Amino acid sequence: MNIQSPLYNFPLQRKGNQFIKRTLDIIFASIVLILIYPLAYIIIGCCIKIMMPGKIIFSQKRHGQYGKVFTCYKFRSMLPNGEADIQQASHEDPRITPLGRFLRITSLDELPQFWNVLKGDMSIVGPRPHMLIHTEQYCNIIPEYNKRLMVKPGITGWAQIHNLRGETEKLDKMKKRVEYDIWYIEHWSFLLDLRIMLSTAKIIFR
Repeated sequence: MNIQSPLYNFPLQRKGNQFIKRTLDIIFASIVLILIYPLAYIIIGCCIKIMMPGKIIFSQKRHGQYGKVFTCYKFRSMLPNGEADIQQASHEDPRITPLGRFLRITSLDELPQFWNVLKGDMSIVGPRPHMLIHTEQYCNIIPEYNKRLMVKPGITGWAQIHNLRGETEKLDKMKKRVEYDIWYIEHWSFLLDLRIMLSTAKIIFR
């Protein structure tokens, strides 16, 4: 999948804005990976190994900016299964372990994605990356879905702080998430990213 839309104008098309956003990503991701991630990896990794089978880090192909496929990292929250690449996790999903449920509620499962940010595949803030099968599906039924692929996907985003995270069991919920993603892309600013990051922290620690 190769997404290009030269007629669609938005702030992050400007080199200066791209530089500002990338600088924030590198600085913040580096701080997290140096000060928080090593200890978190040891503690969470040991818990995963004790409480469930499988690798500590779960990796999955996702669509990134312009439809580029990249490998997205997470702490494992599910039992190994054959449906990980085709079925979203649901609220009472039996594949999710008790530890995995805690990691998801606290968003600690997303910590390895700071490596994705440092590599340049993701940003701290942006539309959440979806599984390949869901991108293909929604591109065909939601007219403006492709617009959310014009920027790098994020660990958190405008949709997520408005309670549009997790499973999109209904099409209307995905359409609403896409609306919020597009609003973010069209109204991006450095201060908006800081606002979303602060709101995300408040949600996690409330």
